[in-house]
Amino acid sequence: MTAPDLFARFVDQLADALDEHDVDAEERARRLHFSRFHLDRLVSSVAGEPPEALRRRVLLERAAYRLVTTRASILDVAVEAGYASHAAFTRAFARAYGRPPAAWRRRPGQIRLDAVNGVHFHPPGSLRLPARRSVTSMDLLTRMVEHHVWLTGELVGHAERLTDEQLDAPIVLDVDDDQQTVRSLLSRLVGQLGMWNAALADREYDWSLEDHESLASMRTRLAEEGPTYLAHVREVVERDQLDQTFVDALCEPAEVFTYGGMIAHVLTFAAHRRTLVALALDHHGVEGIGWGDPMRWVAEVR
Repeated sequence: MTAPDLFARFVDQLADALDEHDVDAEERARRLHFSRFHLDRLVSSVAGEPPEALRRRVLLERAAYRLVTTRASILDVAVEAGYASHAAFTRAFARAYGRPPAAWRRRPGQIRLDAVNGVHFHPPGSLRLPARRSVTSMDLLTRMVEHHVWLTGELVGHAERLTDEQLDAPIVLDVDDDQQTVRSLLSRLVGQLGMWNAALADREYDWSLEDHESLASMRTRLAEEGPTYLAHVREVVERDQLDQTFVDALCEPAEVFTYGGMIAHVLTFAAHRRTLVALALDHHGVEGIGWGDPMRWVAEVR
């Protein structure tokens, strides 16, 4: 068995027995038919950290995720992570994340701790080796098309519950408490970029900016938020980080998303709003934009 194969087995075993805190390092090594000394040496040669250090790091990453996504007490999170006391967990967490759990919960940051081996806690409850092939921009595009095909089929299937009269009735949009307008939709299109820029920068987003916003304000904000968001996307794509997670502390409670999922979310709901605006402009006799179809735009050399 090669060292990488052993490491893969070790990670699989660790994932299956992550909560077996009463099992010591010698027993974990014995289950892989190694002495603790030899397992430590082989795993360290591949992972860059000893087995027990890797296990403690992963448990802290899971604890950080629990702090963000649940209302469990810090003591309960500590016990789940294998710590006998609140104080011991607080010390270990503060060393790893730079501030104690209570402060980190109020202002969460990146869940993953630095590790050369790429093994991390993977929400909501698993552990995995680094992917053999990262999610690329082409993968994301393919996944979005797959989602489109799947969702279209789901919509057709659900529409089978309607009568012919319901199928043929005009659609009246009433998706929000407030009536959608060209102004509100355009402001939300700009604001969506600003909102995610704020989330990625771990700062608050000012929703009052979208309160009857002027077109001049939208142009000014778009000139800043558009390039900033595009820079985030380019950086994520260039670093093959589409499958990596980040904490959106603006949510209540805070949530954990992947960069790829966030980009897909923006494109999906932006397409809906853009289409409504394009239809409204056409209704008012404003020509030139058409449906805003990206097909030819994407094909052009820029």
